Amino acid sequence: MIGRLTRSCRSKEGAIGRAGKTTIAKRDREKAKQVQRREKDVRREQRKTEKPARPSNTGGEDPDLAGLQWGPQEPLY
Repeated sequence: MIGRLTRSCRSKEGAIGRAGKTTIAKRDREKAKQVQRREKDVRREQRKTEKPARPSNTGGEDPDLAGLQWGPQEPLY
């Protein structure tokens, strides 16, 4: 019985140290994700700098709702 335990442990020891194909594929996927994150951050920064500053709304009335009245609206045509 003792011999069986040592044999099974020996066979497992050899399998632990090997790197499989999944490890390389996972590493490639992780690198691709990092590249995509960097590119996305760059695009985000570009949009921030290119986006015009919104005018502050100090008039008290929402420009999208200006001219609307409560209740049924008149037909547009």
